[in-house]
Amino acid sequence: MANVAASAGASKEDFEKVKKIIEAIPAINYLCLDVANGYSQLFVDCVASFRDEFPKKTIIAGNVVTGEMVEELILTGADIIKVGIGPGSVCTTRKKTGVGYPQLSAVIECADSAHGLNGHIISDGGCTNPGDVAKAFGAGADFVMLGGMLAGHDQSGGETIERNGKQFKCFYGMSSATAMDKHHGGVAEYRASEGKTVEVQFKGDVKLTMNDILGGLRSACTYTGASKLKELSKRCTFIRVTQQTNEIFQGSEV
Repeated sequence: MANVAASAGASKEDFEKVKKIIEAIPAINYLCLDVANGYSQLFVDCVASFRDEFPKKTIIAGNVVTGEMVEELILTGADIIKVGIGPGSVCTTRKKTGVGYPQLSAVIECADSAHGLNGHIISDGGCTNPGDVAKAFGAGADFVMLGGMLAGHDQSGGETIERNGKQFKCFYGMSSATAMDKHHGGVAEYRASEGKTVEVQFKGDVKLTMNDILGGLRSACTYTGASKLKELSKRCTFIRVTQQTNEIFQGSEV
């Protein structure tokens, strides 16, 4: 159970649910308190309650995007902070609400705040290729969450769809109407869906994608002179550009 987390929201029902899970499976060492908006006293109080109830468990809390809130949650009892509002490929929060924060800037700011208090951060969302993963680590992230890059594989959830001789898999955001219908009985009347549902072309075994990501990270360390991944953030310099890649050939790689 070393790599399994019990995930919950901030309600009293979630608190009781997690207590029952831990009673049944005490070997679970990670608790993930996962809400779309970590900027509320309710959520801070939730983190404090979980810390009091589970003093020896590792608590992951989020999502937030600013250093001040990272510090608040760590001082309240969280160990790892999840950073990101709006950058995901199937997230529509920025379009529906106008709310968000540039992911690289958020990671740089939040990592600095977390590490000053011996905490850690997870960069949640915004990666479309191995280079983005390397940048997240270079910006100071301790962990990187991937959704779209890991969608469409053998190991991904959902049924395989065949159309015009090609295979696809369904991929949806956790604030989408699809997720709400599946897990919460539909989108609440007072709110809007903040995610979309897409079909991702089938990619086969996830091992190939993971090897591509790991290969990119190793090369990133080599280019920057980092002897290990943890050292990457100390070797990076970020420069603002209007275009990074040469897109003259748009075909897929061979």
